Amino acid sequence: MTDASPRPAPPVPLEPLAAPESFLSAADALGVVFDDGDVERLGLYLALLLEANRAFNLTSITEPEEAWNRHILDSLTLMALLAELPEGARVADIGSGGGAPAIPLAIVMPHLRFTLIEATGKKADFLRDAAKRLGLKNIEVVNERAETVGQDHKRRREVYDAVTARAVGKIAVVAELTVPLAKVGGQILLIKGEKAPEELEAAAGALDLLRASCAGVVETPTGRIVVLEKLAKTPRDYPRRPGEPKRAPL
Repeated sequence: MTDASPRPAPPVPLEPLAAPESFLSAADALGVVFDDGDVERLGLYLALLLEANRAFNLTSITEPEEAWNRHILDSLTLMALLAELPEGARVADIGSGGGAPAIPLAIVMPHLRFTLIEATGKKADFLRDAAKRLGLKNIEVVNERAETVGQDHKRRREVYDAVTARAVGKIAVVAELTVPLAKVGGQILLIKGEKAPEELEAAAGALDLLRASCAGVVETPTGRIVVLEKLAKTPRDYPRRPGEPKRAPL
């Protein structure tokens, strides 16, 4: 007996978005050197992002040139800080949403392994589909709350060489979600804006509780990167239950 149920239609091929000169010049000024095919795959990622954005909210930025600079360039500002990681090093990204910075970084840094942590099912599905269509073998997607992942002592807690976050929340909140995932001695890289110094000052007590410290703030063409260092094992109480870090920051 044959199965007469219809097969799902294959994805409609998309044309990559062409990289504008403003992006290429800014990337060159950052010292980014692209391998063959990188720029085309970055453009395809943006095309996938903007196409999916028609169905559900992934980004408020829909103008192509702005998307290249606000999503791709902003993501690539982390490259210099991740450049010293060895082959096969593990990087976790929390609240991955539409995929920046992790997917652009996975394209241009194929020697690193990226774990994208996203609580919303539709967004996690998009991330998996995008990774598949981009041919990225160095990405895994975890559809869980960051608080839950941070308490996974068998597989996730304190195993990552670096942890990244972009547009997730204030430093006192995002530190509780990221620091528990990093190895002792690992880095936490937070893409922030102009209020980073104020947020750092407010987060001093939280960083002390989490056994982390600020190792510097890096100015970039698109904002600031707050660099945290994991000094010692995070106490088992952190992160707290889902929703608690945001409701009552440390």
